[in-house]
Amino acid sequence: MHDIRTIRDNPGAFDAHMARRGLAGVSGEVLALDEARRAAIQTAETEQAEANRAAKEVGAAKARGDEAEFERLRALVAEKKAEIARLNEEAKARDAALADLLMGLPNLVADDVPDGDSEDDNVELRRWGTPRAFAFSPKEHYQLGAARGLDFETAAKLSGSRFVVLTGAMARLHRALAQFMLDVHVDENGLCEAITPVLVREEMMYGTNQLPKFAADSYKTEEGWWLIPTAEVTLTNFVNGEVVEADSLPRRYVAHTQCFRSEAGSAGKDTAGMLRQHQFEKVEMVSITRPEESEAEHAAMTRRAEDILERLGLPYRTVILCTGDLGFGARRTHDIEVWLPGQQTYREISSVSTTGDFQARRMNARFRPEPGAKPEFVHTLNGSGVAVGRCLIAVLENGQEEDGSVTLPEVLHPYLGGMSRITADGVLA
Repeated sequence: MHDIRTIRDNPGAFDAHMARRGLAGVSGEVLALDEARRAAIQTAETEQAEANRAAKEVGAAKARGDEAEFERLRALVAEKKAEIARLNEEAKARDAALADLLMGLPNLVADDVPDGDSEDDNVELRRWGTPRAFAFSPKEHYQLGAARGLDFETAAKLSGSRFVVLTGAMARLHRALAQFMLDVHVDENGLCEAITPVLVREEMMYGTNQLPKFAADSYKTEEGWWLIPTAEVTLTNFVNGEVVEADSLPRRYVAHTQCFRSEAGSAGKDTAGMLRQHQFEKVEMVSITRPEESEAEHAAMTRRAEDILERLGLPYRTVILCTGDLGFGARRTHDIEVWLPGQQTYREISSVSTTGDFQARRMNARFRPEPGAKPEFVHTLNGSGVAVGRCLIAVLENGQEEDGSVTLPEVLHPYLGGMSRITADGVLA
């Protein structure tokens, strides 16, 4: 959500930001609606003042016996009241239209975000690790004997396409990965662990900008709840409507949750395996900070996600998204892409974004810099640390052996009862 006062004060700067998003001349429409809304309010206030004066004169006319003037004034007051009601409704309608327009406009873009049209224009920041040189042709995760616990047929029978059932070693490895991530983020990074609902009120989805623009990407129940696409929704909305004290910031949360996405528009993309699912799990990080802390926090959150992959020995690269690939609510996003030998390419496993005060304005989430001071909007950040299913894919593909077995990262051994590999028959050993 944008501050209308900022747009009024510098429409050119606002248009320059929107132009980087491919939107031209946006301020004109915004300011026209704003001016019409303010004009209706001002006219209603003028009419109300005139009605108040006329109402006082009604009694005076009655007292002096001037029946004609009494009737004229009484009719005028009634007329003014009707006009005031009409103007108030007009102002209310234009206020709603302005709010809808502002809700539909993406966030401003950070100055260091590169311009570009698509993911092909994203800029690589750094790489870690060297992709393993295989003495054989590496397979994709779902082709491995060790991964026979990935059951797509049963999932299709139960729920349809883009679902998977995990059994045996696959279920335990998936659980171990999530537990490992949580332990690092809580015990070493100092994040506060949370267990949150996966069903939320509609206003929570508005708060983190999934609505109204991206309704088709999520699932809504008949009762009006929405299934969360990520724990960003729940964790960020902890401060929805709140004024928090400055000494409580930054607030850093982490949660392991189920996530649900309709994958609208992804027909034919990543249909094999479990790269793109309607239901999946993520370990999500959210930070709520003072404005002056958010830039450093973005770098720190990115580093926390990278560290998970390094501990697992998974090669990755970190890119900064260009304007054409940048998400609606983000000012800047770092994508971390893990190397998948089966595809011979890097694939996204984490997106870490700073939104500035964009979400805070939608949620009316503020902090008081000091006791008695005027509240200011917080800054919010989010990022996966990391996507559990995609991490499982990366572990399988990077650790695969020619016989179809998989050697597992050492840091996972304690979570697997000391076992270090999955045999070609899909058994932990």
